[in-house]
Amino acid sequence: MTSLRVNKNLNNQTYFLTFTVKNWFYLFDKCNRWQILTSAFRYYQEKRGLEIDAYVFMINHIHLIAYCTDMIGFIRDFKKFTTFEFEKNIKNTEPALLKQFLNKQNGFQLWERTNMPKLVLTEKFFRQKKIYIESNPVRKGYVALPEHWLYSSAHIPPVLKIKPI
Repeated sequence: MTSLRVNKNLNNQTYFLTFTVKNWFYLFDKCNRWQILTSAFRYYQEKRGLEIDAYVFMINHIHLIAYCTDMIGFIRDFKKFTTFEFEKNIKNTEPALLKQFLNKQNGFQLWERTNMPKLVLTEKFFRQKKIYIESNPVRKGYVALPEHWLYSSAHIPPVLKIKPI
């Protein structure tokens, strides 16, 4: 069974991660929300040393293979920051949507609790997940070829900086 959290003893490793919007709600495809995601990831790349091997932003989730010396801190801070930014964006653009993201305490909850982190231990696993990530928009029928999806490491040039192989 996959751990729901990054093991603190394996904090500075490469992981396959999935960030899912609460209730798989379609959210990212309007109101400048792709920009919120790209800005957040660029910040963590520049200021926190996040290295991205592969990624895709879908309409309601994100997949990535990434390395960070403090993966636990990156996940925590990324989710906290983007939750704040998306709540602000939704209040300003589609306030009726706020109720979709209320948790049991009536607070705003953007992300599902788990990221389903999977430690990347082999080249085979890495290749499988990279193909899975970059083919996701094709499987969903959004584009004909992986490189046609702008918010993916398959796009040339990619929106985010990709770690050279």
